[in-house]
Amino acid sequence: MKRKIPYFLVIGFLLVADQVTKALIEGHVAQGGLLTVIPGFFNLRHVRNDGAIFGFLSGGGRSWVSAGLLVATLIALAFVLVYFFKTPTGEKGILLGLTLIATGALGNLIDRVLKGYVVDFVDWHIKDAHWPFFNVADSCITVGAVLLLILFIFKRRR
Repeated sequence: MKRKIPYFLVIGFLLVADQVTKALIEGHVAQGGLLTVIPGFFNLRHVRNDGAIFGFLSGGGRSWVSAGLLVATLIALAFVLVYFFKTPTGEKGILLGLTLIATGALGNLIDRVLKGYVVDFVDWHIKDAHWPFFNVADSCITVGAVLLLILFIFKRRR
């Protein structure tokens, strides 16, 4: 257990980064408002996402969607944490991937419970073609999932 303490520090650091960046956006950019960082490529836009990652199922204000996402997040988080504690400390890549996924789930869960929506703000685009809005927590989930996928593919080949 002691050897897994650094992963908890990573969770703490990234969770603070997630919540601070969301608070900064909410405090300095009006809902729907835009700050252009790199014209034609990167903006910060304050979006309230009441759906899942990248806005999937959002915009309806349907209570069943919110409840379903809350339950799904709790189940996924429980699964990730059980797997985390069962993973040997020598499997650093797997532990990091699980740490990132847990961090992202917690970050968005905090928003969902306290506000009823998740604050998204990263707006990558090329001219008018926009990638869906996301935040630090979404990035953690995505990077963690891709890392696990890569590790499992390479592990299977060996």
